[in-house]
Amino acid sequence: MWWRILFRWLITAIAVAAAVLLIPGISVAHDSNTIITIVAVGAILALINVVIRPILQFLSCGCIMATLGLFTLVINAGMLWLSSWMAQNWFGIGFRVDGFWPAFWGGLVISIVSFLLSIFVPDSADDSRSN
Repeated sequence: MWWRILFRWLITAIAVAAAVLLIPGISVAHDSNTIITIVAVGAILALINVVIRPILQFLSCGCIMATLGLFTLVINAGMLWLSSWMAQNWFGIGFRVDGFWPAFWGGLVISIVSFLLSIFVPDSADDSRSN
């Protein structure tokens, strides 16, 4: 069980690294250790996705249904933007998202990379059968 949490954290960190590399407007400060910054932001983003995202999805389920799920991309952008703000202001981590559109495209990249990498992590149902 603990290794699955570690893999999810690693997947989120790799997805954040992909967003930093691919999306202009998402950056890591030059004076900080890039790997540590990305791993820390991966943890912040994972916690935000566990705690705040379900609440936002519940409150905006009407918008999500009306847009056939596309509003989820806006929620993803908000979660990335919030993680950038928290990293800078609460933890002093040099991770920056420069606006809505970089957050939007970064959220899309993070979602796609996370989905593709999570294919390789077995579900908990598979875990219980192997014991």
